[in-house]
Parts: sequence; structure tokens; C-alpha cells
Amino acid sequence: MPRLHCPDGLAEGAHLALPPAAARHVQVLRLQPGDALTLFDGRGGEWSARVDAMGRQSVTVHVGAHAPRECEPGRDIHLALGVPANERMDWLVEKATELGAASIQPLVTERTVLRLAGERADKRRAHWQAVAIAACEQCGGNRVPPVHPLADLARWSPAGGLQRCVLSLADDAGPLPLAGTSPLLLLSGPEGGLSPREEAAARAAGFQPVRLGSRVLRAETAPLAALAALTLGATAP
Repeated sequence: MPRLHCPDGLAEGAHLALPPAAARHVQVLRLQPGDALTLFDGRGGEWSARVDAMGRQSVTVHVGAHAPRECEPGRDIHLALGVPANERMDWLVEKATELGAASIQPLVTERTVLRLAGERADKRRAHWQAVAIAACEQCGGNRVPPVHPLADLARWSPAGGLQRCVLSLADDAGPLPLAGTSPLLLLSGPEGGLSPREEAAARAAGFQPVRLGSRVLRAETAPLAALAALTLGATAP
């Protein structure tokens, strides 16, 4: 059954017009009045629904009952990432969403190749958020991780109250803290990793250095490997 993101207006018994992206999806799937679908607003749970009417560019649905279904990990893992080059960030956001990331913070670091500012940065963030929404629609997740505005690592102030780890190749880096369920913030660099100055600043800010074994993983692989290890063992039933 198709699953579509509808951020506003979901309530049992409501008749509402789907947002443009969801409406296009219904039209591409060639659904007809009376066909069933599932809607979610990204804040938990989902609603059954049926197509009411199809217009040229609009789709109206009748919302049914709410189901408090959740399939999120039992541990919130927040990712802070040095943005990789080319389109690898799209892939990273998609897979991080599938693996249950609680939020995604794109960062510009000393070694970041992709440099964005102003309107271009806003458009790219909106694009990444749309990638996360589409990933939730596909994988069954009912909570869409927010993709925060692009920030400069040197000026970024991470939220307090989280256990902090930074992926590192240093000799004193320890293993991932797999035990426990407390929320965790994981910092990972772009191609080439964080600079020595950036890693030193992260350590001074309370980030514990951790590593993923003896292999050197790519910038888009390392945070996903860590995320999988941290979340898949703590998946809610």
C-alpha cells in the first residue's frame, strides 16, 4: 500500500487535499477514488486513508483511523557530517534515514569540497529534507529526521545533554559505545576526515574519539556503518 507524507491536517474523519509532492505521487501511481493509502505526518504514527477525488493537479483524500505504529530504534542517534562531494550527501541522507537517524546536521569543515551559502545552501537543505521524507515513505518510518541548515563546524554549537563521539583514526580512539540507550551525537568528517585542529577542538568540546576497526572507510560509509551498529541493536519491537 502506498505510504505518503502529509505534514498538516491529519485527523480521523478529515477530508483534505494532499500537498503537491504527495498528490503527484498518487497520480504517478494511477490511484483511483476509493483506493487505499497510508499517510503520516513525520511526528509519529500513521493514518489509513482513501482517495476521495482526483483532479488534474490535486488529490483529495478521506482520512481514517490513526495507528500508533512505531518502528524507530530504541536509541536516538544524531549525525553531524562534513558534507561529502558530488551527490554522495543525497545517498548518505537517504540511508541514514532508513537506518533511523534522529537528525542530520550538515557541516562545512576545513576539508569540505562542496561550499554552499545563502540561497544555494537553503535550496540544498530543502532538497536533502525531501530525500529524507522519500526515504521514510519507502522504509516505513513514521518520524522524519530533520535536516538542519548547513553550519560551519568552527561556529557550530551542538545541543547539550547528548553523549558525544567523533569518528577518528587516532591511536587512542576507542570502540563505539554500543551499550546503553542514551541519546548520542556522532560527528564525522568529509573526504580526508577532520583536520587535526578540528579533531582537537571536538575533543575539547567533549567528543570521545571512536574508530571502526582497522579499515579506512569512505566519508559516506563510515557514519552509516557506525549508525547501523548503534541503532540496529537497539531497534524497538
